[in-house]
Amino acid sequence: MRKRLYILLGIVSIFSTALRADKYVGRVVSTTGEPISYATVYPMDDPVLGTATNNDGWYEFECNLLPTSRVIISFIGYEKQNLPLAALVDTATIVLKEQPIALEQLVVEAKPSKQRNKRKQLAALLHEVYVQMDSDFGHKNAEYRIVSDARMDSEGQPWGMEQMIARVVMLPGQKRNGKDSCQLAAEFCKRYFKQEIRRRADTIYAGETLERMDKNMRKMATAIDSGVVVHEALFAFGNVREDFEHCLDDIKHWSVGNESEGETVLTYTEKKNYFGIVRYILQRHYIVDSKTLSIKRFSGSGEVWVNIPFGYKLDADQLQMLNLLNMSDREIEKFRLRKAHASMLLNTIYQERDGHLYILEKNLRADAKLLGTKKVEIPLHVQATQRVTRLRTDGVKPMKANEITKRIKRQIVEIY
Repeated sequence: MRKRLYILLGIVSIFSTALRADKYVGRVVSTTGEPISYATVYPMDDPVLGTATNNDGWYEFECNLLPTSRVIISFIGYEKQNLPLAALVDTATIVLKEQPIALEQLVVEAKPSKQRNKRKQLAALLHEVYVQMDSDFGHKNAEYRIVSDARMDSEGQPWGMEQMIARVVMLPGQKRNGKDSCQLAAEFCKRYFKQEIRRRADTIYAGETLERMDKNMRKMATAIDSGVVVHEALFAFGNVREDFEHCLDDIKHWSVGNESEGETVLTYTEKKNYFGIVRYILQRHYIVDSKTLSIKRFSGSGEVWVNIPFGYKLDADQLQMLNLLNMSDREIEKFRLRKAHASMLLNTIYQERDGHLYILEKNLRADAKLLGTKKVEIPLHVQATQRVTRLRTDGVKPMKANEITKRIKRQIVEIY
């Protein structure tokens, strides 16, 4: 009888331990000891339980997963840490090492050759890569579960962050024009705000701005979950097969970089200049294996310059939004846009599954600077990452309309 009682107590103890949610507190810093704000910390088995660090790099979350469960700690521009949950006990300090994003590691691409035979060789190489690309990416539907986060700051101060856990279905060639279709259904979402920024946002949203909005815009804003649209657009952006096919025959704008560690860099450059008012340069970099010609990653870069001769005067609503983004104490009462400059870096890294390539990770970095008359300058910085936590390729069907349009409730978290 006593033996049975011990066994029963043991089973109860095991179940109570499993049901108890343990609290994990720690700090994420750089190699120099500086705190990393908005670093994401989440268990791979259940990303919903994760969180983001505050301004001082501190995080706190609760879960009842096994100590061997893996936890991802990441921030764009730093090496990702993959640790067992047991390593986060006793107020762990996690150090992330700097790691430039893939594009910044590219070699300088060679200039296009004007020799006819060189162009023929390049055309033949591009065709081979395209054929291999069509084989590598295949035509099967794929379902991803992703953790997607987007951060914004201005003048070096964090503005806010939105983290979304979502299910994404990619349907090759399912759009009317034969392009791939991307469907995203959000499962969970958190928005992190600084207290002061949250106060400004509430002031704007509670004011007359929404009342003065055009009726069609208000209708669209009600029908579309703008946050979901942003995360979906990032995952769908940079479809290498479509982009490559579009530029394939424009040989004069292609160049081949030197082969480094078995990699060949194919670069397509596009430049436009509209009367000196708007200028831009876009580059697509396809990094392929020099032997198999399979793509390993894709990097896109772009730069835009806007020069408005007499300046564009912002209306009251636009000024309100600009004041929301302005991190300084000064309130902008008037602003005439004189110049603007923006740059963007986008990277996509792929994983192999059953002889085909699928997305593993995406990251984006964008910088913009607005310059007004009277030397008023507003800098903006956006960073975004998307990491795949699960991939399924068998029996994947398109989402139903109500899955895609379902609005998700956002949890607002104050960052002090």
